[in-house]
Amino acid sequence: MKKSLLLLCASGLFLNLQAQQQKLTFEQTQGKIPSLTNPINTISGWSDEQHYIETDPKTRQQYTVDVKTGTRLPYTPPPKSDVSVMIKDNDVYIQYGKQEPKKLTTDTAAEKNPTLSPDGKYVAFTRNGDLYAVDVTSGKEIRYTTDATDVIYNGYSSWVYFEEILGRPTQYKAFWWSPDSKTIAFMRFDDTKVPMFPINGSTGQHGYVEKTRYPKAGDPNPEVSIGFVPASGGQVTWADFNAKDDQYFGTPYWSFDSSNLMVQWMNRGQDNLKFYAVKPGNGAKTEIYDEKQPSWVDLDYDERITYLGDNKHYILKSDRTGWAHYYLYTLAGKLINPITSGKWQVTKLLKADEKNKIIYFMARKEASTTTDLYRVNYDGKGLKRLTFGNYTHQVALSPSGKQFITTYSNVSTPPKQALLDNNGKLIREIADSKSPDFGKFAIGKTEMITIPTDDGYLLPAVITYPVNFDESKQYPVIFSIYGGPNAGTVTNTWKGTAGQWWANEGIIQIAVDHRASGQFGKEGVALMHRNLSKWEMKDYITAAKWLKAKPWVNPTKLLITGHSYGGYITTMALTKGADYFDYGYAGAPVTSWELYDTSYAERFMDTPQENPEGYKNASVLTYVDQYKGLLRIMHGDMDDNVHMQNTIQLIDKLQDTNKHFELMIYPGGRHGWANTKGKHDFSERARFYYLNLLDKPVPADLLK
Repeated sequence: MKKSLLLLCASGLFLNLQAQQQKLTFEQTQGKIPSLTNPINTISGWSDEQHYIETDPKTRQQYTVDVKTGTRLPYTPPPKSDVSVMIKDNDVYIQYGKQEPKKLTTDTAAEKNPTLSPDGKYVAFTRNGDLYAVDVTSGKEIRYTTDATDVIYNGYSSWVYFEEILGRPTQYKAFWWSPDSKTIAFMRFDDTKVPMFPINGSTGQHGYVEKTRYPKAGDPNPEVSIGFVPASGGQVTWADFNAKDDQYFGTPYWSFDSSNLMVQWMNRGQDNLKFYAVKPGNGAKTEIYDEKQPSWVDLDYDERITYLGDNKHYILKSDRTGWAHYYLYTLAGKLINPITSGKWQVTKLLKADEKNKIIYFMARKEASTTTDLYRVNYDGKGLKRLTFGNYTHQVALSPSGKQFITTYSNVSTPPKQALLDNNGKLIREIADSKSPDFGKFAIGKTEMITIPTDDGYLLPAVITYPVNFDESKQYPVIFSIYGGPNAGTVTNTWKGTAGQWWANEGIIQIAVDHRASGQFGKEGVALMHRNLSKWEMKDYITAAKWLKAKPWVNPTKLLITGHSYGGYITTMALTKGADYFDYGYAGAPVTSWELYDTSYAERFMDTPQENPEGYKNASVLTYVDQYKGLLRIMHGDMDDNVHMQNTIQLIDKLQDTNKHFELMIYPGGRHGWANTKGKHDFSERARFYYLNLLDKPVPADLLK
């Protein structure tokens, strides 16, 4: 009798607490009005061993903070150099300190990527596909190459290298000064055999055409040579590679003494990576590393190689065992020993303490969904976790490595900051973003879960339940994915408030990572070789079945959504997986892999000529006759990455088979369109969710 009375009282207290709590307003869920959290300053690094730097997220003002006293003073970063170079009005300028910028070029053609030599005597740049420099003192212009055309570029990337290999942050730059400023290494690209893909702009009376040399899967790649030229000008020396070979070159690294250039080479099949030391004087090459994998080797990590200050060793990052780890090598390419090992992944090398022969690094070891700081000796002994708890940590290590600040959170803990020493001992708490009003709000609970597959995988997932979740009711579901190889999105971190609006409205939200998302190392990722979509769809269908088996899920209202690779998986879910998914909202989808670029598509699929059945099985177009439910497709009409051709070919087949779907084109949009069309994008998504998942019109306030 007493127990029943106690339970009744507890239940009453819980219901009373819920009644006192309030839901977040739309403005609060969008972060426009503070609610669950208050802003905390971001940690930007350290100015010295005793002062860390923090940045106010609103004003962008930086401050230094004394680690002992907490004294906080305004901070102005020292200039990286007293000299800077820039482009103004299509010409190159140089500026010393606060002096007026000095104009160095006067050509009517546009210069690109001005780069100061380490000794400050020259500025190199490209113009109309050729490589130049200007002598800063005399103003004399030096032309290094003379053979550029509309398909030949020196020091300026071909599109596929810009997108997939050297990277978009390079802004097409493909030249590198030697440390002693005596030589420039550069790549020469010949796109003669690379097919041209037209992108049609619709503005103006007659429109216009952008012509890009874009190699699609199976097409000829650009022919690439690596050259060296003296800073003062003269004959180009070519590295001893045959440009006619089917091959790729990654970002090169100069040696500390400028005696050689470390060149990353890979075969067209992308399953063999080699490093060569190339002499700039004669182009002779010496092989110093050779890695083969049965699936593929990723050409370049952000930190594939870290050279040590002793000028005798480097640390290599490789996933050749099936898991990403660090290895200690001599400069000549001799393996000294593995530094880390095991069925877990290193993610980032923060510091090599060469005096004590210790490295500090981030890794996903305690769980694949969290990141921690560790230290270990060069010889692989003494591995120690320095962070704490079931959190994901972002770390700023002090210059000596003796202390660090972590910004940490998990799905139920808003971001906090703490200062620790290099033994993992807490020195002091710094900040907590959790609002004093946190408990006043009724929010949808977010938790980490796993979904079992029939062959032994536990798929990590993060799920947010509706506010006042009631298991006796049925709710629609938004299933958000990306799905690409080694590109998982499920992390044990605070998710903010953006999803809380849909929690208010009674929608379950879930993200799931499949077995090849990186959560299970390269071992898992390699399963995707030659059969993109196979394992993603198997695991996402498993998740869909798991959801629809729950009594609290509406079995006719499961929506899947994603962009780019996520758009691909969304369109696949409404065709190949249409028995399990009811709605799809897809952005810029790849619909058939022979329509995408060589480097990315062939890394996973090989060429269409080598793997025709794999390409057929991985194409959304193959499964159009299975389409059902309702799919909305969005695409920017000037997408230079995933061409709108992908969407056109899909809707052509949908129309030919008399299937109903929805389409939204964003004029002028590239692979995204948030800058100009973001509000419309959100409004359309809201309309789709309200109409199809909630069976009611979208509130007018959301469309303002």
